[in-house]
Amino acid sequence: MVLIWTQFGLKHRNLKCKVRVIHRNDSWIMGQARVVPEAQCLSITAMGKDYYKILGIQSGSNEDEIKKAYRKMALKFHPDKNKEPDAEDKFKEIAEAYEVLSDPKKRTIYDQYGEEGLKAGGGGSSGGQGNAYHYTFHGDPHATFASFFGGSNPFDIFFGAGRSRGTTNGFDHGDQDLDIDMEGDDDPFSAFSRFGFNGINGFHHAGGRRHHSESLHSRRKVQDPPVVHELRVSLEEIFHGCTKRMKITRRRLNPDGRTIRTEDKILNIVIKRGWKEGTKITFPKEGDETPDNIPADIAFLLKDKAHPHFKRDGSNIVYTAKISLKEALCGCTVNIPTIDNRVIPLPCSDIIKPGTVKRLRGEGLPFPKSPTQRGDLIVEFQVRFPDRIPPQSREILKQHLPLS
Repeated sequence: MVLIWTQFGLKHRNLKCKVRVIHRNDSWIMGQARVVPEAQCLSITAMGKDYYKILGIQSGSNEDEIKKAYRKMALKFHPDKNKEPDAEDKFKEIAEAYEVLSDPKKRTIYDQYGEEGLKAGGGGSSGGQGNAYHYTFHGDPHATFASFFGGSNPFDIFFGAGRSRGTTNGFDHGDQDLDIDMEGDDDPFSAFSRFGFNGINGFHHAGGRRHHSESLHSRRKVQDPPVVHELRVSLEEIFHGCTKRMKITRRRLNPDGRTIRTEDKILNIVIKRGWKEGTKITFPKEGDETPDNIPADIAFLLKDKAHPHFKRDGSNIVYTAKISLKEALCGCTVNIPTIDNRVIPLPCSDIIKPGTVKRLRGEGLPFPKSPTQRGDLIVEFQVRFPDRIPPQSREILKQHLPLS
């Protein structure tokens, strides 16, 4: 009988081991055995994962073959595509295998010492000189997937955003499963050739095979429509100019490119002097962000607040002066308030008829394009008629008022 022993956790083709030959008549208890000098023995492979087998490639595969294998396997076992119970675990194994074999340093250590040697920092000689490199898989296969494809969901290049596990603008589009046959061809997108697509989002035919003409990192995302809010401002704020601070709550992507957080942000809205109602202030791409969209623009539309004295007419402001019938007929002086809190006496010596308008030049709002100049303050008169007239007064009016 022959017993062979060595230290496990190593993988080396030229490993030497000591062989102890114990004859049937030797005494095990007394330790009477002969030790044969060192001899070559078969390679002893460390226990661990076979990353080449996981990706379905040979150990001598080059970089392009490793990438091609990962693309095929990752798309096949992506949890959004594959509903098998073990798809998530397989998806993670594929990511780990690609992380190791696509990195020359990790691959060299793995080829020499296996998974255990790579992760335990092993790989030293029997003299005890260990390898200082320790590898640990980060544990997020979706991050590897997003880094490789330029997004968390490459299926969207054919069907647009908002499918599978995502939502668009708060609306769940449900589970639209994508059926791609991964087994019949090395190219995972070959199933689309039967539809006659000769070039889709960076793919084209060349020499009977389809290749990437552009990286998927450059695939175009669609921007959500602008989100518009009304912003009420007073005429005094338009006259002087002001800055409004608005807090918005939005969703933003985390650094991993797939999970989302909610955050608040303060937007400073500068209202310039004289801006007209309907002016739009836009903050580009400040809306919700997901892996599948370009954030929407946030826009604020100026609306005038109701004012107790004035109403706006472009850069002019209108004031309604209420006077009595006596004042309208006999003359008066009306005190007109201004937007900057002054009072202007307005003499009215002529008869004020209903609909009469007087204009105070330069007392309105600033012009938007020339704030040093201003519109006018327009005074409209409203004549208050008495509810009743005494008989004596009625007779006097009949005698003195003209017939027409």
